Amino acid sequence: MSDRLKTLADAGVSIWLDDLSRERIETGNLADLVRERSVVGVTTNPTIFAGAIADGERYDAQVRDLVAGGSGVDEVIFALTTDDVRNACDVLAPVAAAHPADGRVSIEVEPTLANDTEATIASAKALWAAVDRPNALIKIPATLEGLPAITAAIAAGISVNVTLIFSVERYRAVMDAYLSGLEQAQEAGVDLSTIQSVASFFVSRVDTEIDARLEKIGTDEALALRGKAAVANARLAYAAFEEVLGSARWQALAGTGANPQRPLWASTGVKNPAYPDTLYVTDLVVADTVNTMPEKTLLAFADHGDVTGDQVTGRAADAQAVFDQLAAAGIDLDDVFVVLETEGVDKFKASWTELVATVRTQMDKAKG
Repeated sequence: MSDRLKTLADAGVSIWLDDLSRERIETGNLADLVRERSVVGVTTNPTIFAGAIADGERYDAQVRDLVAGGSGVDEVIFALTTDDVRNACDVLAPVAAAHPADGRVSIEVEPTLANDTEATIASAKALWAAVDRPNALIKIPATLEGLPAITAAIAAGISVNVTLIFSVERYRAVMDAYLSGLEQAQEAGVDLSTIQSVASFFVSRVDTEIDARLEKIGTDEALALRGKAAVANARLAYAAFEEVLGSARWQALAGTGANPQRPLWASTGVKNPAYPDTLYVTDLVVADTVNTMPEKTLLAFADHGDVTGDQVTGRAADAQAVFDQLAAAGIDLDDVFVVLETEGVDKFKASWTELVATVRTQMDKAKG
């Protein structure tokens, strides 16, 4: 057991791995990470699946069978990915039994549907039914069109990982969508205690975008703000989360067994080599949150990460001061978040295109 990761977990941070492959499942690597590295959840995306399917031969037999049965590329992708998520859910089932908020495995609705509410709802329901495990999470993007889809999925009793959140303003809308879904579920007689949700607030991409703008401005004041925006943004998001938890609306739902929608720090791999490689873990330690990490970040923290207490609670004023300084330096924060969401959706769609191309290649091989 990694002492550093255990200390992080003991501080109330749920450690999730941002990676999955059939090899991890079948070799016991995922189970080892749960046992030895304090991993209590998994997130996936199409790029992760594309890499897994392209490497090795563990998918070949299933691809051959599906091709022989006349399946098209979308059907093959659906079968391969839902099988992996179902099997990963089974690996993590003991974790979920002990701590129902964890032991979760996320699978994403088709990214090309990010701006189509009804198609996103249909995709979420199809994935939920196919995986057929109570500890699954269906990832729905926090686009304007995604918000009503989040509400509808929660209302149907589907546990949701809301992804692609960049701004606190959009995060507030996500929390409202979650509460609305719970209220509708309650009216429909759904047991609210069976519904779990996380809100994935993206971190490193905020620094990448804002740092580039600060460097373009080039003043001493601007350059001194590099590397501060992402953590400040996340701390402001947590303050918004605390505000909602203190509301009468939430308290009424909690009284009937509803679970809070925990903040999840996503995109926590550090992209700027000038920054500490555990920055977005160490500086965002706070109880009742999730940090989903690429394996590289997980291993870095296991080797040299530090936990020095709660780094988030009570720091909203300092975080707002950073944002005030960014605005004063000439950063258009509203534009930053529009650009990040637009690029985020485009990257999601590109990752789907990559997955489709990868699976088509495997299908062609299966056809001989």
